[in-house]
Order: sequence, then structure tokens, then C-alpha cells
Amino acid sequence: MPSNDARILAQAAVPTAVVGALAAVVSGVAAGGKGAIGAVVATAVVCLFMGSGLYVLQRIAKSLPQLFQGMGLMLYTAQLLLLVVFVAVFKDTTLFNPRVFAIVLVVTTLAWIIAQTRAHMKAKILYVEPDASSKGDKPEKTGHSR
Repeated sequence: MPSNDARILAQAAVPTAVVGALAAVVSGVAAGGKGAIGAVVATAVVCLFMGSGLYVLQRIAKSLPQLFQGMGLMLYTAQLLLLVVFVAVFKDTTLFNPRVFAIVLVVTTLAWIIAQTRAHMKAKILYVEPDASSKGDKPEKTGHSR
């Protein structure tokens, strides 16, 4: 992953992990050990889903830039649907508190989205490749001249 992509991933994952750690402490106090386990599992699921999604989206952006926007919308929709399925599958589990799990899943997902949005807004990403203009050559005239 190029440094810019790794930086965006870190700037999204670290705040999410902090929010997840705070949620684990609060859940541990409010719902006991099972609440803390649910919060940790939810944070790990969000970091895994969103991190892998960001990685896939960056690969698509480099190989098929014309599909980037559509794939981004599809990817985020699929991620949110997978998170809903994950909550539905584990709603009756006894390993952790499912209510705390669902709440922390939503909170950490929002934390990831906000942090990733902020990271993209702060990133200095070029919209145009500077190679063509840095050569100093005059561009060829391809239009109709009169």
C-alpha cells in the first residue's frame, strides 16, 4: 500500500480503536465482562471489515479508476449489509452481550466513517498526474486550427 493509503488507513483505524476501547470500558462497567467482550469483538469486526474495504477500494482506484465511484458505493453498501447480517447471526449468542455488541458496532462504524472522511479531506491527493506538465514540453495541438 502506498504511504498515502497507509496513512489514511491509520488515520481511520486509530480513532476507531480508541472509540472501541472507550466503549469496552463503559460496556464492562455497565454490562460486565460479557459487555466488554462484545465491545471488543464489535471493534475488531468494524476494523476488519472497513480496513479490508478501504484496501480493496484503493486497489480498484489504481487498476480501474473509471469504476471507482460505483465500486465505492457498492462496497460501502455491502459492508453495511454484512454488518447487519453479522448482528443478526450473533443476536442470540451467549459468548458476549449482543445488545452491547450491536450498539458498539454502530458507534465504531460511525467513528470509522467520520475518521476516514476527515483523513481524505486532510490528504493532499493530486487529481491530475503532474508528469505531463513537468517535462516542460509544449503540448501537441490536437484541435482544429483555422
